[in-house]
Amino acid sequence: MQAHIKGKTALITGSSRGVGQQIALGLARLGCNLIVHGTSAQSSRTTLKLLQDYPISVNSVYSDLTSMQGVNELIRQVTNLEVNVDILYNNAAIMTDYHEDIWSHTEDEWNKTMQVNVIALYNLCGAFIPRMVANGFGRVVNLVSGIENLPELAPYSASKWAVLKLSQDLGFKYRDTNVRINVLDPGWLQTDMGGDNAPNKVTDVLPGALEPVLVNNSGSTGKVFRALDYKAS
Repeated sequence: MQAHIKGKTALITGSSRGVGQQIALGLARLGCNLIVHGTSAQSSRTTLKLLQDYPISVNSVYSDLTSMQGVNELIRQVTNLEVNVDILYNNAAIMTDYHEDIWSHTEDEWNKTMQVNVIALYNLCGAFIPRMVANGFGRVVNLVSGIENLPELAPYSASKWAVLKLSQDLGFKYRDTNVRINVLDPGWLQTDMGGDNAPNKVTDVLPGALEPVLVNNSGSTGKVFRALDYKAS
């Protein structure tokens, strides 16, 4: 049996474009209320316009997750909305430059990548998962990557493996609650990060990107869902 998520509220980080925007549209079609997030007050305008015809509640928040100040600001804005976050998609991520010299990734690149991709995610989980447990329902989806054998992108790939491990551990920790914590690999898509040469359109992330939130309260937790496994043939 699938979970009924109509009327639930989802926070999607990095939903001003790309995969996050597609997730927002997919959840809107299922009747979810949304909190969209971008780095600035203007960055989510396109997403908000795309959502305006759906009979749901939509709020917009913004912050730069490259600092803990930005993470705390996001948490503050969401808290001030006075709504329950039932679903959390930790989608926001950065990828630093490709380095042919694999030993030339700088400390700043490592720090920024881990801050956005791992530390911000960890703190957002900490801000909202305990409330989900108390409310008796929650779905957390942390995005990873199938990237491998590319030390030229070491900070990014290492950060995504850290997200996988953290998600598995959190899934185990909360296994006896009604909060399901899973992982989504969106696949190689034509996005700003994936590039124009990716073999799949960004729209191909649906419907697979929604599968982790449709599990029931005793369903999979700590599992990797691959969005392209659900791609229409």
